[in-house]
Amino acid sequence: MARRPLRLLAVALLLGGCATAAEMTGTATQGDLVQIRAEVAALQANARQLKAQVDTLGPQVDGRLRDQAAELERQANALGGRTDGLATTLTRLSSRLDELSTRVEALNRQLGTPPPARPPSSSIAPAPGAAPTPGAVIPAPGSTPPQTATPAPPATPMPPPPPRPTTGALQPEDIYQAAYIDFSKGAYQLAIINFREFIRRFPDHNLAGNAQYWIGEAYFSLARGFTDGAQADRAQEELGKAIQEFRKVVANYPRGEKTPAALYKEALALIELKQPQVAQARLQYLVDNFPQAEETPLARERLAVLKDR
Repeated sequence: MARRPLRLLAVALLLGGCATAAEMTGTATQGDLVQIRAEVAALQANARQLKAQVDTLGPQVDGRLRDQAAELERQANALGGRTDGLATTLTRLSSRLDELSTRVEALNRQLGTPPPARPPSSSIAPAPGAAPTPGAVIPAPGSTPPQTATPAPPATPMPPPPPRPTTGALQPEDIYQAAYIDFSKGAYQLAIINFREFIRRFPDHNLAGNAQYWIGEAYFSLARGFTDGAQADRAQEELGKAIQEFRKVVANYPRGEKTPAALYKEALALIELKQPQVAQARLQYLVDNFPQAEETPLARERLAVLKDR
């Protein structure tokens, strides 16, 4: 009888120990899961925060990259245009230099070759069996030969030909054309430099007003490039320069070929700078003073739009 209670006590202790171990094992597993889930939730939160930051900075980064790429492309195009323009000018100058050298050599040959000598009389003839001696007079048969031969008078040298105009030299039109090639290739800064040099060297040339106009056009084109690249400040700066250059056309060449175009382009630049009243005045000046110009119908249309505002 005493052994039975002991057996029951042992069974109870064993059952209690198993329950405690199971309970402890279960508690440890759930804790691990809770910790892992907390860490996963924290990582997910961090990921969402980083994604939000990237989404916020994305447009700015993309915009900066686009601006840098556009600026690099513009600089590359400008350098390429400058190289092409310089190569074209160098080729033209080399060709002119070769032509000039050929003409100088031909002129030197003409001046350095003596004219053919003519015999002074029929008595001058070479001696038999001997080479003719210049200036020696052969006596007639039966006559006494002279002690000394009378030399023939020297032939009068032909005067050099009058100098012809040298077409191989660099002409004003060549400088103007080289600057215009730079402009047409998009090398606006180089075109501005070359057109200014043309005006400095040939201020009274009939193309000086045109050169001044293309300087304004170059600044106007630079402003458009900065506008497309979302650089409003630089665009406004270049527009201001364009207006100043267009006004020089009107002031210095009031009846020049490009004066109506300069007035019209100045008005367009003023409109972009939010100065419609000044633009309207310039357009009206164009219509009143240049009624037959090609830009006058366009000026009338712009005036109608500005007056309706």
